[in-house]
Amino acid sequence: MDELAYQPATRLAGLIRRRELSPVELVTACLDRIERRNPTVNAFVTVCAEEALDAARRAEREVLTGAPLPPLHGLPIGVKDLDPVAGIRTTQASYAFENEVPKASGVSAERLLRAGAIVVGKTNTPEFGHKAITDNFLFGPTSTPFDLTANAGGSSGGSAAAVAEGLVPFAQGSDAGGSLRVPGSLCGVFALMGTFGRVPTVVRPNAFGLLNPMVCYGPLARTVADGVLMFEVLAGPHARDPYSLPEAPERLTDALRRPLTGMRVAYSPDLGGFPVEPDVAAVVRESLGALIDDGAEVVEVDVKLPRPHQEFTALWRRLQAVRQVEFITRMRRAGVDVLAHRERMAPTYLELLEMGARPSAVDYRLEDVLRTELLDSLEDVFDEYDLIVSPVTSVARIANGPDRTTVGPSEVAGQRVNPLVGWCLTGLYNFIGSPAATVPAGYTPAGLPVGLQVAARRFDEPQVVAACAAMERRRPWQEGYQRLELRREREG
Repeated sequence: MDELAYQPATRLAGLIRRRELSPVELVTACLDRIERRNPTVNAFVTVCAEEALDAARRAEREVLTGAPLPPLHGLPIGVKDLDPVAGIRTTQASYAFENEVPKASGVSAERLLRAGAIVVGKTNTPEFGHKAITDNFLFGPTSTPFDLTANAGGSSGGSAAAVAEGLVPFAQGSDAGGSLRVPGSLCGVFALMGTFGRVPTVVRPNAFGLLNPMVCYGPLARTVADGVLMFEVLAGPHARDPYSLPEAPERLTDALRRPLTGMRVAYSPDLGGFPVEPDVAAVVRESLGALIDDGAEVVEVDVKLPRPHQEFTALWRRLQAVRQVEFITRMRRAGVDVLAHRERMAPTYLELLEMGARPSAVDYRLEDVLRTELLDSLEDVFDEYDLIVSPVTSVARIANGPDRTTVGPSEVAGQRVNPLVGWCLTGLYNFIGSPAATVPAGYTPAGLPVGLQVAARRFDEPQVVAACAAMERRRPWQEGYQRLELRREREG
């Protein structure tokens, strides 16, 4: 039943409510498509077919009672394999947790399940989410459906590829430096990272452990409305997350139809100096017409970063490294020796661990001085403009490596960049806690998707959503999925 594959989640939810579509029928269609299509993209690494069908049958019975239904009732989703779902294997893409089955779900999964969503499986990610590419020794690379020889990006690459390939209507991911937005761009889907704390994260034993870098959970979806539907389920305060925010004063659904008249948009082609390939830059620049057509004033600006972009990439790696060493140490104290699997761990991850063991406590605290300088420089722009828009990534294609250790480019447009994350123009917003999204902007001459990054001052998610929705109205991208489907049919 491939006719359901690219239907928006919002439409599917309406069909279920009107009893025109059974949750069992929908979940069965998704599982069938996963069985046929997943081997080509490697988006799902664990599929829980029996559990999903059982949940679909329960959902169908609830529909027939006529009782009020939660917002995601009967909708299939994928959940990133870093995030626990009770009773479903969660490996974190590591041999150390190859057979780990958590007894409790994380807050994101809890809220999705409570809203009626049905988890059909876990999606691929790099080992412990340590890079912006999805590849690992345990499961191998995930490909973007637009080029099966190219990577989906990371670290929520499995979720992005699953959505773009039409395996599920939408999927959950997380973002510590671009992990929603990078695969969203490379797979041609919408991704939204809220203000830090908008979506709670309950972490134990260290409730304060995700501050550096700032980790956010959010949706990957084929339409802006679908992403907003999931985001509003995920968002909201939680007493056990010390960084969680109160309820937002405005529903994001109210921003979906808001015209951009009077909005001032700062366009930065390089976000302060990042190298960008000409094909990517051209697609992003051309897409700005959609914002202008909807009433926005778009002005090209020179974002003045306080340091060269390489220093912010290095800062992200140092902070990530310390957090990973903390994780390994905590696991060892709990009786799990992750490094016993060293021979089957990514060399790039082991390098991070070596880096993370070096800084002193004072060195680590002083890292926030550079973050403060960055905050001030970006707030200078937000003082004059409602949004900053830019490319999401420097490149549109990352070739899958042959040995399950895929990384990005070491050089872009003549500049050296770090191959793990240095080609991503995303981590700056994690450092300062601002909301940011990727919205499909168009395609390169080779047919690869390119995303436009849309960012706002903290708490201004409605501005981000309004701009992304305007892009979708003025330059709809659904034809890209239709072309993808026709190509798959021709390929057999």
